[in-house]
Amino acid sequence: MKKEKHPLSKEQYLDSYHQMLLVRRFEEKCGQLYGMGMISGFCHLYIGQEAIAAATSLAKIKGDSIITSYRDHGHIIAGGMDPKYVLAELTGRAAGCSKGKGGSMHMFDLENKFYGGHGIVGAQVPIGTGLAFAEKYKGTNNICYTFFGDGAAHQGQVYESFNMAALWKLPVLYIIENNQYSMGTSIARCSSVPDLYVRGQSFGIEGRQVDGMSLDAVYEALCEAGEYIRSGKGPLLLEMKTYRYRGHSMSDPAKYRSKEEVDLYKETRDPIEQVKAIILERGYASEDDLKEIERGIKAMVSEAAEFATNAELPDPSELWTDVLIGG
Repeated sequence: MKKEKHPLSKEQYLDSYHQMLLVRRFEEKCGQLYGMGMISGFCHLYIGQEAIAAATSLAKIKGDSIITSYRDHGHIIAGGMDPKYVLAELTGRAAGCSKGKGGSMHMFDLENKFYGGHGIVGAQVPIGTGLAFAEKYKGTNNICYTFFGDGAAHQGQVYESFNMAALWKLPVLYIIENNQYSMGTSIARCSSVPDLYVRGQSFGIEGRQVDGMSLDAVYEALCEAGEYIRSGKGPLLLEMKTYRYRGHSMSDPAKYRSKEEVDLYKETRDPIEQVKAIILERGYASEDDLKEIERGIKAMVSEAAEFATNAELPDPSELWTDVLIGG
């Protein structure tokens, strides 16, 4: 086994366990509220992919930016946004992180340099490339973590972005969260080259494939990628092989895969259970300690739900704010 250059500490494991479990319970609550009609529109859950968002929060440094797709709840929470303001956005309340006007797919957190949440498939990739251009232009040491899915990996604008990023050696880390299914189609059925980490080779962008269900593997890959990019070598592409337990969105029954396949991932590859096993094996915490963490998270999510379902709705005048009106 390859020895990791960036081993996680006891505190990092415990923090990550808390963060991953918070995202999991938050998303489960979102599913419940959606079923009750408290959340409208599209809603894409991050259940099963928590290790990627958690590891990113550990690897990034102050000033780094993040941009992702519409499957964004886990990323904005891991990035530092209070869950109650995320859930308030989902319920369309004025206290939401996008004033209740963005909903599930358009989260925003300027303070933590989280730039969305984008509803158009692949649209965040050129924007993330532009954010990286701004960092280079200003001469900072920061990078932009630009996330997209396996479905977006087929979009033309992704490759236009690759070309510019490589040409100008921009500090952008492209991360494909390959959860095996782009909407309802297996990656094996819709891609002539299912190994997505090679997609940047024709532009001179090095790529690596990572076990996206392992916190350790994701963190190690992100640390190495950060060192590579911050040294001025230009962009890098990471393909995180992960798995979403739920359908593409809340309206997707996911009948294109078997229950046995999903159960196999849950039983043998679950990212939270892997971290829990490490914590217990190394004596970083006891079962009772972890149960106490779970109780605290349950209370936090319940409080967020109470806040998000009772906060005020936006004033009708908000329809005219943040809108460019041409004469």
